[in-house]
Amino acid sequence: MTDYYYTQNPDALHEKTQWQFKLLSQNLTFNSDSGVFSKRTIDFGTRTLLDAVDLKDLSHGDVLDVGCGYGPIGLAIAKAVPEIHVDLVDVNLRALDLCKQNAEQNGIQNVTIWESDTYEAVSKKDYHTILSNPPVRAGKTVVTKILTDAFAHLQVGGSLMIVLQKKQGAPSAKKTMTHVFGNAEIVLKQKGYYIIKSVKEQENNAE
Repeated sequence: MTDYYYTQNPDALHEKTQWQFKLLSQNLTFNSDSGVFSKRTIDFGTRTLLDAVDLKDLSHGDVLDVGCGYGPIGLAIAKAVPEIHVDLVDVNLRALDLCKQNAEQNGIQNVTIWESDTYEAVSKKDYHTILSNPPVRAGKTVVTKILTDAFAHLQVGGSLMIVLQKKQGAPSAKKTMTHVFGNAEIVLKQKGYYIIKSVKEQENNAE
């Protein structure tokens, strides 16, 4: 059980690797290992989420990457938009160590990386954008928490963007986000992956 990427201390035997990948027109080098999500390449969901990102919009405020893994989403954004600050959190200590290595390896300094089980150790309440490729295998409760608790950590006008496969509950997630935010839009669909975005239009949610 503890081998899973969504646990704090995966005990999978180390299988360290390094490779390069181009994200948001940035050539990035990634250090990876066993016990983390998508350890050998950037997964299609992450790539699709980044395809849907509007970098000009992101330049308006701080960004949070929830469940960052070894950092492809948050680090690619931080590299592409150096004038903003990006926070990256995950529960997996091995993934966080790799994320810190990857930030250093790629000369990315406008980031802060720390351990948090979803938002438990996140105190900031005025992010402009929260992004997540949720850990589906961790269960629906965790995924739902990432969706619902984002509202309290966004500024008015800020947005949550997530990627989920249709077969892994994207339609259900869209309903949840609509309930919390009062709106949810599918901004991109690719090969069964849905990019869903909600905007915090007012301080009090739809409830």
